[in-house]
Amino acid sequence: MNAQSEAAITAPAAAPLGIAPARHPARPKPKRRRLAGTLFVYGCLLVLAAFFVSPLVSMVFTSLKSLEEIRSGTLLSPPAAPTLQAWANVWGTACIGVACEGIKGYFVNSFLIVVPATLISVALGALNGYVLTKWRFRGDQLLFGLILFGCFIPFQIVLIPMAQTLGFLNLAGTIPGLVLVHVVYGICFTTLFFRNYLVTIPDEIIKAARVDGAGFWTILLRILLPISWPIIMVAIIWQFTSIWNDFLFGVSFAAGPAQPVTVALNNLVNTSTGTKAYNEDMAAAMIAALPTILVYVAAGRYFVRGLMAGAVKG
Repeated sequence: MNAQSEAAITAPAAAPLGIAPARHPARPKPKRRRLAGTLFVYGCLLVLAAFFVSPLVSMVFTSLKSLEEIRSGTLLSPPAAPTLQAWANVWGTACIGVACEGIKGYFVNSFLIVVPATLISVALGALNGYVLTKWRFRGDQLLFGLILFGCFIPFQIVLIPMAQTLGFLNLAGTIPGLVLVHVVYGICFTTLFFRNYLVTIPDEIIKAARVDGAGFWTILLRILLPISWPIIMVAIIWQFTSIWNDFLFGVSFAAGPAQPVTVALNNLVNTSTGTKAYNEDMAAAMIAALPTILVYVAAGRYFVRGLMAGAVKG
């Protein structure tokens, strides 16, 4: 085969006369496609965020309005003349139950309950997780299974036995009694958190510390806890929000001046004293929700980071 034949085979066929060769449509550039996808995702997130934040915005706006403005306006309309009078009323003097008082005392009660209950349950959970992972003994898996089973027990099942126990200990209707209830119910969750986190720490660290003469408490306090801050934050946030938002235990095991703020909020909202003060109801709800909101705003990223830290072993 000569050179002209090879050129005829390899050369592309010429287009017929009078017909232009077909052109492929220009493809969008990758940068433009990525920008369009990013804008779409952020647009969807903004719409969803506005949808979920709208009830909170409505609560804030309603709490800053007077009753006359509430009746004449809409839920999402900003207050024309913002006022904190409703906040001052529910904080200092609001009708709760049969007496007119503020929720300030009940707000303090919640702190008196949540702070010791959180610290004690987290400390015991860290101790349990340490023992179940680094100091193995016969039946440790069975014990962990029984503790884990406590996470799935509904609140309603333990009301009667817990009431009997508090009565036997002479703690019924008191703040220490509520602290005990939340500690007992929270140990299951904190033990689960610490056990799943500490099992990822190599046992060689514990063996080396024992060789150097470190004992039980030295290993826990000076070696494991300093490197367990992610899961400590998870346990603290979990317990704080769970105890603060609890209503069932508070209304069941506390009485009168020992009740937490969630019970006082329920009594305030359900009390009928003539004209319904929606601005005061919303102000009280915002006051009751502020601590948990601030905790998640300040330490929310540590919560997710701590949960992921113990998700994978090795």
